[in-house]
Amino acid sequence: MFHLGFVSAILAEKPFKEVVHFASENGFQCIEAMCWPKGGKDTRRYAGVTHIDADTLDTQKESIQHILQENEIYVSGLGYYPNPLDPNSENASVYIEHIKKLISAAPKLGIPVVNTFLGRDPGRSVDYNLDKFKEVWPDIISLAEKEGVKIGIENCPMLFTKDEWPGGKNLAISPAIWDKMFNMIPSDHFGLNYDPSHLVWMQMDEIQPIYDFKDKLFHIHLKDVKVYKDKLDKVGILAYPLEYHSPKIPGLGDVRWRDFFSALTTVGYKGPVCIEVEDKAFEGSEEDVRAAILTSRNYLRQFLS
Repeated sequence: MFHLGFVSAILAEKPFKEVVHFASENGFQCIEAMCWPKGGKDTRRYAGVTHIDADTLDTQKESIQHILQENEIYVSGLGYYPNPLDPNSENASVYIEHIKKLISAAPKLGIPVVNTFLGRDPGRSVDYNLDKFKEVWPDIISLAEKEGVKIGIENCPMLFTKDEWPGGKNLAISPAIWDKMFNMIPSDHFGLNYDPSHLVWMQMDEIQPIYDFKDKLFHIHLKDVKVYKDKLDKVGILAYPLEYHSPKIPGLGDVRWRDFFSALTTVGYKGPVCIEVEDKAFEGSEEDVRAAILTSRNYLRQFLS
């Protein structure tokens, strides 16, 4: 029913062929391939990783397809997570252009989804950013419709560091905002790359949205989170979020995984569920990274058929 995979960003130093081989030899069915433009200036953790280069796809297409077929692995989605609503218009244009490039590249490889962020000006209100969204995103979704590609918006607030304060760099953080953005652009090609962990640390129910947005679930991230109540009690929810929570691998945090997979099966979701490793406890060495992926796999197998 579910196709277990992982997000390739955690294997940033490995070439595409090695990532796919690792997935195949360890019982995965798919990977979400990171597709940041090469030579970019993105330096945050897990950004700037390129396992499929859209700029050289025409010359690499046959090689990519051969590697995937040989290992019996497929690419669940192309991943690129910038800020398309960046207040710096030059930066925003670069990000939007690359998203469009990936939308056009995906069908060449038979990849159904491009995963990204909605973006946000962190210094402006939700209403301001919704207006900006209405200016920027219809053209992107129109291209996705033309190319037959779905856009999965991840629900990470991108609110962790001082430069992202106070609003974060991704508007699509809550069911209330999802309702608004899907009403503004009512397209079958516009949906979610759903990550339950972000709702948990924002003190929201991570299960109910699966039922409420069942038709908008295009891709799933499997990441856990630990909220430290003693720290939260000291700093409050208006503190920098990393002061009171940490990303964890599945099974080591507060996500209710049994209820999560029960909800997915109930609504009839059948598709990729990709482990996203952002747990600093497993980043000390290459062996730690492998352990993070495989420990996550072992824990999640109890829910997979």
